[in-house]
Amino acid sequence: MGLITEIDYGTPESKTGKQVTLTVDGKTVTVPEGTSIMRAAMEGGVEIPKLCATDMLDSFGSCRVCLVEIEGRNGTPASCTTQVGEGMVVHTVSERLDTIRRGVMELYVSDHPTGWGENAGTGASEFDRMAEKIGLSENRFGVEGRNHVVAEDAAAGGGVAPGEGALTIDYMVKDESNPYFTYDPSQCIVCSRCVRACADVQGTFALTIEGRGFESRMVASMNEDFVDSECVSCGACVQACPTDALREKAVLEKGMPERSVVTTCAYCGVGCNFKAEVKGDEVIRMMPYKDGKSNHGHSCVKGRFAYGYATHSDRILSPMLREKITDPWREVTWEEALAHTAKEFRRIQHQYGRGSIGGITSSRCTDEETYLVQKLVRQGFGNNNVDTCARVCHSPTGYGLNTTLGTSAGTQDFDSVEETDVMLLIGANPTDAHPVFASRMKKRLREGARIIVIDPRRTDLVRSPHIEAAYHLPIKPGTNVAILTGLAHVIVTEKLYDEAYIRSYCEWDAFEDWAEFVSDPRYSPEETAKVCGVDAETIRQAARLYAAGGNGAIFYGLGVTEHSQGSTAVMGLANLAMATGNIGRNGVGVNPLRGQNNVQGSCDMGSFPHEFPGYRHVATDSVRKIYEDLWGVALDKEPGLRIPNMLDAAVDGTFRGIYIQGEDILQSDPDTTHVAAGLAAMECVVVHDLFLNETARYAHVFLPGSTFLEKDGTFINAERRINLVHKVIEPKARYADWEATQELARALGLDWNYTHPSEIMDEIAATTPTFSGVTFDLLEREGSVQWPCNEKAPLGTPVMHINGIVRGKGNFVRTEYVATDEKVGPRFPLLLTTGRILSQYNVGAQTRRTGNVAWHAEDMLEIHPHDAEDRGIRNGDWVRLSSRSNETTLRALVTDRVAPGVVYTTFHHPETQANVVTTDYTDWATSCPEFKVTAVQIAPSNGPSEWQREYDELTAMSRRIARVEAAE
Repeated sequence: MGLITEIDYGTPESKTGKQVTLTVDGKTVTVPEGTSIMRAAMEGGVEIPKLCATDMLDSFGSCRVCLVEIEGRNGTPASCTTQVGEGMVVHTVSERLDTIRRGVMELYVSDHPTGWGENAGTGASEFDRMAEKIGLSENRFGVEGRNHVVAEDAAAGGGVAPGEGALTIDYMVKDESNPYFTYDPSQCIVCSRCVRACADVQGTFALTIEGRGFESRMVASMNEDFVDSECVSCGACVQACPTDALREKAVLEKGMPERSVVTTCAYCGVGCNFKAEVKGDEVIRMMPYKDGKSNHGHSCVKGRFAYGYATHSDRILSPMLREKITDPWREVTWEEALAHTAKEFRRIQHQYGRGSIGGITSSRCTDEETYLVQKLVRQGFGNNNVDTCARVCHSPTGYGLNTTLGTSAGTQDFDSVEETDVMLLIGANPTDAHPVFASRMKKRLREGARIIVIDPRRTDLVRSPHIEAAYHLPIKPGTNVAILTGLAHVIVTEKLYDEAYIRSYCEWDAFEDWAEFVSDPRYSPEETAKVCGVDAETIRQAARLYAAGGNGAIFYGLGVTEHSQGSTAVMGLANLAMATGNIGRNGVGVNPLRGQNNVQGSCDMGSFPHEFPGYRHVATDSVRKIYEDLWGVALDKEPGLRIPNMLDAAVDGTFRGIYIQGEDILQSDPDTTHVAAGLAAMECVVVHDLFLNETARYAHVFLPGSTFLEKDGTFINAERRINLVHKVIEPKARYADWEATQELARALGLDWNYTHPSEIMDEIAATTPTFSGVTFDLLEREGSVQWPCNEKAPLGTPVMHINGIVRGKGNFVRTEYVATDEKVGPRFPLLLTTGRILSQYNVGAQTRRTGNVAWHAEDMLEIHPHDAEDRGIRNGDWVRLSSRSNETTLRALVTDRVAPGVVYTTFHHPETQANVVTTDYTDWATSCPEFKVTAVQIAPSNGPSEWQREYDELTAMSRRIARVEAAE
């Protein structure tokens, strides 16, 4: 597998299905109509020289290097922009073409300060290799171009005299501001590949060409430093650059990689595939893999560049123990740590009962590792006290979609968006949380699709370059169910529903009951407007657009699920999709945008206390027997404790031990004070993670974890796609996470003997119907598949519910709006909602240990100018954020992205601990916390609070100790 991304030009398939046969350099080639000559030549094994052409970008034809001759036609057209024709005879090599190409390359070289002259033949850049391929042996035009003059003067500390019409030194100086790549404008050949990548692939339009002639160069935004510009550091421009103008700093510092391994990103739920390129035992760069079915060769700043946490000095590489949480840690062997844990867990169970211990799985770990943790709890602990961090994000998705459609996952693949006409986006901010998919959404919107955004904030998909939402409904936080029922009222009362679809695929009686419910005048746009704070006519027009605008696709995120009515809102979305017939084909569906890389997989693998893998209830005798026969133990048929129940039981004295793999519940879960109290009451808290996170402050055992680069296995993304994770480097802490869990099971007396994660997947497939056809061999062969993958769908299921809804008939459910118990009042007049930002991920444990801190070094509180003025708050001021639960301090960001009465912050930095102010209110069905609605007050502050200052001092001391221990 090479280190250079394969090139693929032209249209691979004809829209008409017609084939065209032509001759290229004497070879007969048959390709689809609409294919470019360049692509056709490649199909025939002929590579035409090029500079401005690259995969993922539309043909441009500016470099004049890929010229060809066509018999019967005058001139030398560019092969990348000229389509094939029946019977066409093409010549890619001739004396005339060679002369033209050499002349073009000579002109480029004459204005190129380094590269060809000193690096020809080394393969240092695509530009150098092309000069060599064309056979350039001399440069008749010399090296007097502006770039040479400026570069030499800059090196000497001089400049070009003012008034000579030349570029200034400032204009040509290297831009080193971005933490991951450098920009040398003197190397730019103005091919526009970077500009087109930014526009066409990323959709940010942050780059442009400034100046004319010799003075033209690529610049970021308004000729700003990259780090301060609109650039989102997705890396598309770096990947596209054919010269050394844009280069990764890691490559410059450490040299070119020697080998590559295809794996899957461990950040968000998009599930991008990358080639991890390695030198020795060190990852040099992550190159987006063009055959990745989720990302098709694109990436974001996190997956592309933010992998440095794997080697950060904060990482713990040896197990540690302490008797009390006030004691210092002592480093021990794996054997001692595991034996101690097993002894403590058995002691606790003997003293307090079988249900006194439990485990928490991780949405960052692989499916196989998650499966083993739930197996450990059920087989080894003898109870069902297992839960997952999905509890605090997408558990309402599982409940709501299973109730209405019969499956606990999204309905589509990401490619489906290319056929979407209307997007209904609610409670999600894809440009920050799922940027690679957001780029595809933006591309489709630029092609003519329309979008309805329901969100308290004005996100980038409301308004950004070349995009304007058809409707933005800035609802009051906590009123999702009301707005969805209001939209349904319009669809039903105006008879915009699809009766034929409903009669064929849904329960008609349930529909009639639901239709009667939503038709009630209480849910008219006028009444809904009073609750939600949105104009009634806007509600009416948005409903009409979704129902009658063509293929309608719903996309939603944590802004829907993290509410006291999260499950109700998910069912409300499914109701809308079924009522309008937007289910069961490309371009439609109900699509949850999962937050972490394996949220879907952690749910699929049986991480909930009431479900085995595949969402089968523990009380089902036939399902329980499958595992009893395989595992050789009797299994509990009673559901276990959820995370909040574990903490409650700990405070009550009946729950005393927990194994937490890859999850920081003290920072990520609601009501931090209550979480801390629960952890403090336990007698054996085992944290299995990469770093001493916030939860580890209450741990008695620390087991070092492994990064995604150090393990094999699978992740399942938001579209149900099962992606392989390949080990790139050896585990730095001896064990991959699945191996550590297996060693703990052995210490508890279980006979586990897996030698590779593929064997764990074989067990999953043998016991779980939706995975019965999944093997590592299949995934290696196909790249990835989407579950269900079984006898009925041997290559997976990209789109669900095509020939009927999985549960048999779609189930419409009444969605009565019930206002949250969290109310504003004189003491707490504002509503706080939370979210994520592009450069950071979840609780920041990974991204805060990379160069990403250059963009978001602290959590900020967004506040509307009117609310800020009323409180005497200016941009950048310290403010106190207080609620009925607690308070914290952070800096203010005065902006009209939020409406008056609403404030917003992120939760990436433990120094802020945003969740100290959130309440303990939860979703009625799943106990998912209501993160998105908290009544608060904002007041000026002199700086961090006392607990924050103490936290900073303790953290600094811990890091000093860690550095000393590492040095020793």
